[in-house]
Amino acid sequence: MAVNKVPVLKRCRSLGLEPSFLGYDKKSNRTSARAGKKMSEYGLQLREKQKAKFIYGVLEKPFRNYYERADRMKGQTGENLMVLLESRLDNVVFRMGFARTRREARQVVDHKHFLVNGKAVNIPSYIVKAGDVIEVREKSKSLQRYKDIMEVTGGRLTPEWVDVDKDALKGTVKSLPSREMIDVPVDEMLIVELYSK
Repeated sequence: MAVNKVPVLKRCRSLGLEPSFLGYDKKSNRTSARAGKKMSEYGLQLREKQKAKFIYGVLEKPFRNYYERADRMKGQTGENLMVLLESRLDNVVFRMGFARTRREARQVVDHKHFLVNGKAVNIPSYIVKAGDVIEVREKSKSLQRYKDIMEVTGGRLTPEWVDVDKDALKGTVKSLPSREMIDVPVDEMLIVELYSK
């Protein structure tokens, strides 16, 4: 399985991203070597795509599949793409506060710590639907890991499209998010322009 091993802060610097969007509270004091240089239109489009891929931890081939799926759906392709990425199980686990970062969310889903509607799901790219109940499985609830995670993420705001019971380590997807509810600094229209060439 391909894994992105680029250091997070270095990648954030090159993409002009705040590490807080990924769940990291570290700061980078260095500036990118390319800061202040003028970018071509293609460069801007490519950077937006790389940003979206990096934030959600998706590699090129699956990302292209998401784009093609979003293109076939009704409505605007860019918005559909962002909603699909936001509906991934690893992202929803991160949004509910059951993981400090999306990378950690991917790992705990991989290790079968989560149930979706009572069934164990270990596929981070699983797309959740409105009404799905996501919870930490009974055997994992007593782990020290989740006590530590809840201490860190306890003060984090959960988005309005999910309902979370932090004591029971359980959450419900009330509805799929609209683009306005997704606080990711990505201009999806540039991604659409890049792929529609």
